[in-house]
Formats: sequence, structure tokens, C-alpha cells
Amino acid sequence: MAKNLIIVESPAKTRTLKKFLGRDWSVEASVGHIRDLPKKDMGLGENYEPRYAVLAAKKEVVKKLKEAAKKAERVYLAPDPDREGEAIAWHIAEVLGREGLALHRVTFNEITKSAVQKALEHPGTIDHHLVDAQQARRVLDRLMGFKLSPLLWDKVKRGLSAGRVQSVALKMVCDRQAEIDAFRPEEYWVMGARLAAQAPPEFVARLHQIDGKRARVDNGEQAAAIERDLAAGGFRVAAVERKESKQRPSPPFITSRLQQEAARKLGFSVKRTMGIAQGLYEGRAIGDRGQLGLITYMRTDSTRVAAEAIDGVRDHIRATYGADKLPDKPNFYSSRKGAQDAHEAIRPTYFDLPPEAVAPYLEPEELKLYRLIWDRFVASQMLPALFDVTQADVENGRYILRATGKVLKSAGFLAVYQEAVLDDRPARADEADNGAALLPPLEAGQRLTLLALEKEQKFTQPPPAYSEATLVKALEENGIGRPSTYAAILATLTTRDYVERIEGRFRPTPLGAVVNRMLQQGFNDILNEGYTAELELELDQVEEGKLPWKSVIVDFDRKFDRDLASAADVMPNVKVDGLPVDGECPKCGSPLVMRFGRYGAFVGCSAYRNDPPCDYTRDLAAPAGASTPAADEEIAPCEKCGKPMALRRSRFGTFLGCTGYPECKNIRKLGPAPAPPKDTGVPCPQCEQGTIQEKKSRRGKIFYSCSRYPDCKFALWNPPVPGPCPKCGYPLLTEKTTKRRGTERLCPNEGCDYKAGIESA
Repeated sequence: MAKNLIIVESPAKTRTLKKFLGRDWSVEASVGHIRDLPKKDMGLGENYEPRYAVLAAKKEVVKKLKEAAKKAERVYLAPDPDREGEAIAWHIAEVLGREGLALHRVTFNEITKSAVQKALEHPGTIDHHLVDAQQARRVLDRLMGFKLSPLLWDKVKRGLSAGRVQSVALKMVCDRQAEIDAFRPEEYWVMGARLAAQAPPEFVARLHQIDGKRARVDNGEQAAAIERDLAAGGFRVAAVERKESKQRPSPPFITSRLQQEAARKLGFSVKRTMGIAQGLYEGRAIGDRGQLGLITYMRTDSTRVAAEAIDGVRDHIRATYGADKLPDKPNFYSSRKGAQDAHEAIRPTYFDLPPEAVAPYLEPEELKLYRLIWDRFVASQMLPALFDVTQADVENGRYILRATGKVLKSAGFLAVYQEAVLDDRPARADEADNGAALLPPLEAGQRLTLLALEKEQKFTQPPPAYSEATLVKALEENGIGRPSTYAAILATLTTRDYVERIEGRFRPTPLGAVVNRMLQQGFNDILNEGYTAELELELDQVEEGKLPWKSVIVDFDRKFDRDLASAADVMPNVKVDGLPVDGECPKCGSPLVMRFGRYGAFVGCSAYRNDPPCDYTRDLAAPAGASTPAADEEIAPCEKCGKPMALRRSRFGTFLGCTGYPECKNIRKLGPAPAPPKDTGVPCPQCEQGTIQEKKSRRGKIFYSCSRYPDCKFALWNPPVPGPCPKCGYPLLTEKTTKRRGTERLCPNEGCDYKAGIESA
């Protein structure tokens, strides 16, 4: 009989641990949380004391754990090393607690034999400060959910809910969309000259200054005048500056950076990234070596790395790339202010297992993420990349043009890894660096030959809608949420139908926009970035033992209750009155309003409560003249059973259904049958089974999605064009036509910026 019992969260982790432990050990899994607040009521007693209950789905698990504990002399609680894991360990201890049972807490930052043995040799106790921080978060969320949700049910529609952190994330998405909607493009012109010196190559210098001030060309008249001046004058090198620049490697991954980089480089959702990383941490079967945990714990905001890991990666770099690629001393990185330093950065655990060695044993997505983590960590301990940079200022009368040449001198870490760029805010084209252009030998005073003048009309661009990567970045920068919560925040926004994703970008749905507007009317003092970040810092203080957890609850609940008392008067009743929309009811002439039903937003008549009522409704995306059958319009009976047909509404719109349902399930569409989706014939790049079809959204906007929806949810706003991207090889391009730019072909792959203009026929 095993003397020792070790309890972990995940069944997958049990297989890895059994490989390291002998016959004196048994390993069981709690499969996540075993207790929680009850669903039927608030679950809080006097002074906010939680009343926990064993989850119905975990009763058999708890029974199994109790039986295993009876047979053991010592029990080691080994859930994940974070707030949630500590709370799970505490709940297990509460359930198993019996006199004489020795309970120990152990944590592993990595699941390797040495790490596991070290943890078991030096067990600790449950950190009740961590448990209190988790309890505080859980109680805060329960208070908001139970008190605010009924208000939304009364004001908008039943079934809605609002989360303390998710509501702030929704606000950020709506605020960004408001910026986009309010944006008005401004014209500007990019000016330059293609020049030649005595020696090749030719080069382009961009207009930099006019009369000693930064150049700004706002219209075509200015551009034409400058072009005339430049053509009439001569070009002379005014100054040349040569220097060496360094690009230092990025630190090893923390959770948020891994989520952002996996989204940009691999196209993974935050949820998918964390799921794959969890599996790599818990362990995978690697040939004869059996089950191995391949990376360290994936929920961390610290860039700290253990000394033995630095030694291991430096040995690998020395053997693989040469000693000349190593700095004299290891690279160290500072964590951001407020970061928790309990865990190392995310890194590989075995330096004799590069991606090529584990490739036969991992799924394709697992290998991609493992390679990303491996390359980033290896690069973090290499030398900087070195560039020779030449900057030349060219004078022509009152104008200064600038040319920059940047040539890679020593690749350093770039031989292994280059970080993706987050496109959070678009730069003006005239502010962009000339990149890696080569310049000829130039000296001050040297005369240059004009080959051609260049000018191009541009327009400023609105900020892009948030992608998963940029929303995580914004949440992190605002101090909202923690590494373990980003995936849940993003997933909740989508599952509640508060946001939709088009071409990988978040946009608020009509429901999300209305809920956000109402929450900001009633609770803008607590559902904002500043207050939410402050609350996160207070939870960190609870975790550090500097603040009693119930004091955080008391302060929040007092403020929340004050808002709740006034919100009922401040917030409009959309459920009863609807939201005004343009147009009049085609049946009675009353104003039209938008309401939210069981299956989403729809347009209806504001006189639906009058006597007699007006029952006009139409789908939100339907044209203004569309109508349901008039009250006096005779509706043919069911053609299958002869019973009357009645107006019904589903998630797909309004239709006629047989009153004999469920015995008769006949339905009839209103009006002429819609045309089938237009098939473009372009294969879907995501599932590689369907084709891309032209469709209409609920709001009437044309978009393009896979014919296998809902099994495949690939979607685009712009029409697809068959053929791979010349830059990244993505299977298709999209075509976009605007008045300003004409027709362009763009790569929809989020990590690629390929763009090419098309001459109109």
C-alpha cells in the first residue's frame, strides 16, 4: 500500500508524476475545483463569509480522494502554483481534513524529476494569503453577478450578465469602436527624391524639414509647389552621420507576451495558446524517455530565470551557435512594476530536447508553440544584433530631405528569433523609417543628381479594432486582470454575444453596445480602467498579507450598492421602450425601435403596447420596407396538417411556424425565398474543406465566410482572391477598394502586412 498520496489538478499531470515516483506513492487528480459557491443563491453568510458546497459534478471525485487519503500516511497537495491552485489545495484540505492526517503543500514550477523531488523534500503549508486573494476575487464577482444581472434582465432582456472585469474589457472594445466611428481621415502627402551619387546605388531621400521645421504637406497644392521648388534647385549632401546601433533581444515569455506573440505569429486564440501550454507543462510522452513536462509553469508575469536554466541554455548556445554568440555575462531582465515573482518566466525544461527532437511526439500546434517558447528563450541569452546605420541629410534651398541606410552587421539573437510587431496604432507613412536601404558612399558638400521626384497622396487611418493580441496588451497595460484571467475575459465577451470577431478583430454587437452604454450610465465609477486596476492592486496586497480580504469586499460593496440604488432610475428601460432607430412603422406610422429578444436584436413598432397593438417587426439587417404579415393579411394554414400558422422568431429571423408544434414542425419563410449564398469558389484556408461564400450579417453588411459554418467559423470582411500571399505564403489574399487608395490586394494573415495596388482596367 502506498504510504504517500499526491493530489494534483489535472489527470494529464498524474501520468508525468507517476514516471518520477516509486511504489510508495499514489497520484490522484481533483480535476480542477471541487467546491464553489452554490448557484441557487448568493452563497454568502454574515460578514461576507462564503458558504461553499461540493460541486455536483465532483462528488465522485471527492469520494475517490477521501478513499485514497484514508490509505495514506501523508498527503501532498500539489495543484498549480497560483491563487486558484492554492484555493483548490485549501478546499481539498477542508474536505479531507481529519485528525492525524498529515497534509503538506508542494508546488512545481516545472515538472521534471529534479524539481519534483526537491519540492517533495521541502514541503510547505497552504498560503492562506493566496487563498484569501482568490476568495476575495470570487466574492467580488459573485456580488456583482447576483446584484447586477437582475437589473439587466429587467432593463434589456432576461439571461444577461455582467462581470466586474469583463465589463471593463467590453468598455475598451466599445471605446475603440467609437474612436473608429468618429474618425475623420486627414489628407497628407509623402514627398521624396530618387537621387544618385558618384558611386551606386541609387537611393531615396524623404522630405524631412521645411525652413528648419518638421515638414508637413497637407494638400496637393502644397505638394505641387514643393515639387516645383525641388525640381528647380540642386541637391547637396548637408551632413552625414554614421553610427553603430544595437537591437537587444526580448526577455523570455511571460503569459501576456506569449499570448500576444502566439496570436500574431501563429494565429492562435488566447484560449488555444493557454490550453496547448498547459499540456506542454503537464507533460507529453517523448519516446523512450516517457512522459516529460516540456515547459515551466505558463501563468506568470515574471521574467526571472533560475541559475541552472541560464547555465543550460548558455551551454546549448555555445554548442549550437558558437561561443562568439554568447555575451560575457548572462542577460537579465527586469519585470514590470507590480509583477508577481513567484514563478520563473516561461521556458523549456530540457535543453537536450530542441524542437527537432520532440517533433515526432507532438501535435503540429504543440510543436509550433514549443518552438516559439524555445526560440524566444534561447534568443534572450544571446548577443544583441548590430547594425551599421548611416543617416544623410540632403539640402535643396529651404528644404532638407533625409535618407537612412541600415545594414545588418552581426545577426546576434536575430539568427534565432525576431519579435512580431503589434499593430495597435498605425504610423503615418511619412514617419516610417526607410528600413534596410543601402546608401552609396556620401560626404558633406557632395553634389547629387536628381533622377526623379516622388509624391504620393495619403490619408490618416483610424486606430484598428482590437485583436486578441492587442486587447491582451491593452488589458495588461491598464492593470486589468492577471495572466490567468485574460483567456477567460476574452472568451466570455464572445460567448455572451457582446462582441463578434471579424477578420480576427473584436467589434461590439448591438447587444454589447447597449449593455456597455447602460453599465456606463449606472456604474461608470467602478466599471472603468482606473478603478478596476486599483482593485487588482488591492488583491495583490491581500496576496502579500498587507490587506485583510474582507476590507476589500466591504469598500467595493458599499460603492456598488450606492450605484445600484440609483441605476434603476438612471438606466433606460430598453426592454419596454426599446431604442429609437431611424424610420417609421410601415403599418401604423409610429416610430420604430430596436429591442432584444431571445434570439438577438430586432426592429419593432413602438406602438406594440397600444390598444389595438401594432405587431410590426423585422430583422435588424432587413431593409426598411420589409414587414411581417399585416394583421388583416390572411395567412394560409399549414400545408402539412392544416392547422393555423403563427408568427415565430428564432436566432435566424422571423418566420411562420405551425401551431401544431411539436407534433408538426413545419415552418414557412416570410416573403420570397432568399437567394442561396454566392460561392466564390476560393477554398477555406482554415478548415481546407469548405469554400468561401458571400453572405450578409445581421446588420446587412456583406461578409465572406466558410460554407461549413458553424463547424468552421473562418470569416472575412473583404472578398477573397485565390492564390498565395507573395510575402508569407498564406493561401489567399483579399481585395479592397476605396476612393482614396483605389483597389488593393491585402494579406488577411494577421502577422503579414503585404499590400499591393491594382491598376484599374
